[in-house]
Amino acid sequence: MKALVEDFLNYLAVERGLAKNSLLAYRRDLSAYVRYLEGHCHLKDPSVVRREHVTSYMQQQKKGGLSSSSICRSLAAVRMFHRFLVRENIVVEDPTDLVDTPKLWKRVPDVLTQAEVEQMISLAGGRDAQAVRDRAMLELFYASGLRVSELAGLSLESVNLQVGFVRCLGKGSKERIIPVGKGAREALERYLQKARARLLGGRASSALFLSRLGTPLTRQALWKIIKAYAAKAGIKKTIKPHTLRHTFATHLLEHGADLRSVQEMLGHADISTTQIYTHVDRERLRTIHKQFHPRG
Repeated sequence: MKALVEDFLNYLAVERGLAKNSLLAYRRDLSAYVRYLEGHCHLKDPSVVRREHVTSYMQQQKKGGLSSSSICRSLAAVRMFHRFLVRENIVVEDPTDLVDTPKLWKRVPDVLTQAEVEQMISLAGGRDAQAVRDRAMLELFYASGLRVSELAGLSLESVNLQVGFVRCLGKGSKERIIPVGKGAREALERYLQKARARLLGGRASSALFLSRLGTPLTRQALWKIIKAYAAKAGIKKTIKPHTLRHTFATHLLEHGADLRSVQEMLGHADISTTQIYTHVDRERLRTIHKQFHPRG
């Protein structure tokens, strides 16, 4: 069955164009699934896998403390794998057809207030090359709602400051173009004119954001920088890689942006993924009502 998983992953990479991180997630989920089938159910032939085997695997995950969202993600991978086997005529039936998806409670993501974001950005106000770079990164991150990996992967050609947009490749190598405002454009211009060459130190690189050694800034390093500024700003909320992305979407909706436009800028394939930000907005309204209504 492991060989079939490899065939499926190759299909996802070549025909579906899935990103490296997505492929790694599929590999982890399916490796755990195959280990369960072979170890607990003593099954090595996918044609003998039945609905009850898939259900028992999900129950085992639940007993192991996995969240509903993690179990749903794992089930999605298992479903796609079995559908691939049917489509390739390797098996006749899909055992996941009648398996129910666990009900998800969509948690409202942590977001920052406008004041908190501005405090973080203002702290990157130094004149040295790294501070100028950090200011440009924070401004662009908040202005675009990019994923951390997308921000780290930007090249010089990704940014058009004259028109005011950034172009990135998201999940599945899907390209999208996002407008950026005055604050981000000015910070990027300053970085490109006064700091990037100093970081480059005579070396050559097409990457937009560089480390102090002149190498492309990695996703992990970029994330550490963001967390450091949040700590300096005294923000007590849990800061995760998507916090500024969540904040970007929430603030747009709070100020009247329509859901479809936000979906396009975030690069969500399904609008239901974007709709979680409407929950954030409702929470804000509930808080305001409780604070100011005389019988709140």
